[in-house]
Amino acid sequence: MADELDLLRRANPVPADGPSLGDGPLGPRAERHLEGLLHGLPTAPDRPYRRPARRRARAAWALAAGAVVAVTVSALLLGGPTTAPAVAAPRPLAVLADARPLPLDRLADRAERAAADGGPALRKGTHVRSWSLGMSDDAPPVTLPEERVVRWTADGRSTELVVATDPRHPGRPVLGEDEDGTPRLVEDGHVISRRTHPPSWSDAPPQSPPPRDAAHLRAYLEEAQHSETLDTPGLLDATALLLDNWTLGARESAALIRLLADDGGLRPAGRVTDRLGRPGHAYVYEGTGVRRMLIVNPATGAVLGLETTFTEDQPEYGVRAGDVMEYRAWTR
Repeated sequence: MADELDLLRRANPVPADGPSLGDGPLGPRAERHLEGLLHGLPTAPDRPYRRPARRRARAAWALAAGAVVAVTVSALLLGGPTTAPAVAAPRPLAVLADARPLPLDRLADRAERAAADGGPALRKGTHVRSWSLGMSDDAPPVTLPEERVVRWTADGRSTELVVATDPRHPGRPVLGEDEDGTPRLVEDGHVISRRTHPPSWSDAPPQSPPPRDAAHLRAYLEEAQHSETLDTPGLLDATALLLDNWTLGARESAALIRLLADDGGLRPAGRVTDRLGRPGHAYVYEGTGVRRMLIVNPATGAVLGLETTFTEDQPEYGVRAGDVMEYRAWTR
């Protein structure tokens, strides 16, 4: 409850059925390009590929911006001399490379020891801050930096509060959009949506509690993603889905890190400070045109964040290598 009250104190209330941002439909070209980037599939027009059977959750959050957006954003950022700047695109997180970075399997050992000594318990619901580029075929991709708090009650109801806020610049306006999609500045804490959902007792992942061992957790995540098998990008997608629904306890965090370590697709990159100022260790997957970086608490194995950046220029979308595609930062 403290999280919701803190957000509401900073909020400018709007009707509960107000606009929901960043979920517009994608065109077929945009979807093909996204799947190619995130899953290492060919994306050239003369090299078609078979798209996975199920569209990734909230795929619109992970697409790149076109050149028209740069003009729109620049106009907002450089508006009048009295306008407080809105930060439309974050810089990628800087990793401090270690001579001997901590391997993920050793971190999994630490997490299991920490879980054996006790620690926080599993809790349904989430508290996440996110930023991402979004794109549709007929509108510029303007997406708010968002903070979302989801809490569940004992009778199965849930509440969701989403506000516009940028953790790097508290109190300063951020980039948003009107109901018709016109970009504009909104105040820090502006309420995007506030909803209460009726009781739900689904026992299907990700609504059911996640297992506490790596083997069963893999099966759980495959079911949640409607996939018979998950490669490294798929596991990272499933991790984000899991953490967008649950705040993991010590034992569940240990199982997740062990699963990711056993997968072998993430390499240790060094130390990093996440967007909420927390120290972590970075583990990286290099895909076709993108780099995905998992940020983990080195003492407990709790996942702190996930960031995706471009590693190659994408001139057709007006982005360059090093531009951030999206990030999430989870807290308890």
